[in-house]
Amino acid sequence: MSGNDSGSPTTDSTTTTAVTADDNRKPPPSSSDEDFFSSASVASSSSSDENPPPPPPKIPISWPSDGILSRDWVMDLMTAFDWGSRNLPPSEFPSILPVQVFDSLILSASKILHKEPNCVRIDSGSGADSRVVVVGDVHGQLHDVIFLLRDAGFPADDRVFVFNGDYVDRGAWGLETFLLLLAWKVSMPNRVYLLRGNHESKYCTSVYGFEKEVLTKYGDKGKHAYRKCLGCFEGLPLASIIGEHVYTAHGGLFRSVATTPSKRSKGKKTRKIIVNPEASSLSLGSLEELSKARRSVLDPPWEGPNLIPGDVLWSDPSMSPGLSPNKERGIGLLWGPDCTEEFLKKFNLKLIIRSHEGPDAREKRSGLGGMDEGYTIDHVVESGKLITLFSAPDYPQFQATEERYKNKGSYIVLQPPHFDSPVFHSFEAITPRPKVRFL
Repeated sequence: MSGNDSGSPTTDSTTTTAVTADDNRKPPPSSSDEDFFSSASVASSSSSDENPPPPPPKIPISWPSDGILSRDWVMDLMTAFDWGSRNLPPSEFPSILPVQVFDSLILSASKILHKEPNCVRIDSGSGADSRVVVVGDVHGQLHDVIFLLRDAGFPADDRVFVFNGDYVDRGAWGLETFLLLLAWKVSMPNRVYLLRGNHESKYCTSVYGFEKEVLTKYGDKGKHAYRKCLGCFEGLPLASIIGEHVYTAHGGLFRSVATTPSKRSKGKKTRKIIVNPEASSLSLGSLEELSKARRSVLDPPWEGPNLIPGDVLWSDPSMSPGLSPNKERGIGLLWGPDCTEEFLKKFNLKLIIRSHEGPDAREKRSGLGGMDEGYTIDHVVESGKLITLFSAPDYPQFQATEERYKNKGSYIVLQPPHFDSPVFHSFEAITPRPKVRFL
């Protein structure tokens, strides 16, 4: 069963336009559509021609002497990024965040992220005011992320945020978006959780814009900054379990990698990994297998023994029963409602929240709802539901095509006592948003 309920939209801003883009592992015929960064590009608000720009905030941002990021420091960083995106060309980004401060932030965040397990267990608290906010793909749309944070309420002792990956690519401010969320993570490590998306990889960022963005913004330090970002991507956890009954991951479910005993010479036993790509041999994996997967790979493999990271990041739901290879993407799986029911029941879950598919992807998928409201309810089964959540309205911001959408973004609020009844908040793109001008 599929659906697309209207939820409880909040519409404090005006929808602009969006465009199509494929999200397959296979590279597109040309990456020229993603070439919205050049040293001559100038970002400015639509009203900047009529009015002088506002005075700059406190820039450049400096690293605190004690290394502790306060809420005020993160808010100052957010203000500086917002101002810079509207008033400075991309090449002047170091005047806002010097590379030394960038290095300190990336290092601090990486230390935290690499220590977290593949599947983080999130205790949201039991207070009446406790909330967990789940966010889908944001794809470098900084100004919509700032709106979302303000609309949902910033991270706090009684408010946890879980971001479901895809922070970069296809938007002009992937670097600012990723760094802002890292700053929140460093400031409140137990209130902010950043999961990995399929775009947090070397492959995707080299094709869909993020690498070029970083090289443009940091100039001769660009390669250094890009490598640091890639290293941080490797540390992002793959999934979360919220309040015992909610599973979140960017793509979704994953296969079991069977192990069978085999013998070495002299009778010594070892474990041999058997990987059979045939659909008939596929079965759902366990949370224990997920916990043992090796996530520290820049590009999750589509063959070999370490298939679980690729499945978690790239898989999609289907209305057809069973588990099968995702031939359209060339990596990951397709899973049906029966698999959703099996996974929920086996692990005593009530809800799966995944992301990964925007309006462009959904228009090509028969039987599944569209992404006009920023979410769809894809499977409704005896044990619970499967939801796809997408938080980038008017997606993607910049691409050279005349085909455009006007989709909303959405985020989900989970509340006590069980945190398994989603409340949807749909929102439109913030306006006016800065423009990237081409020569």
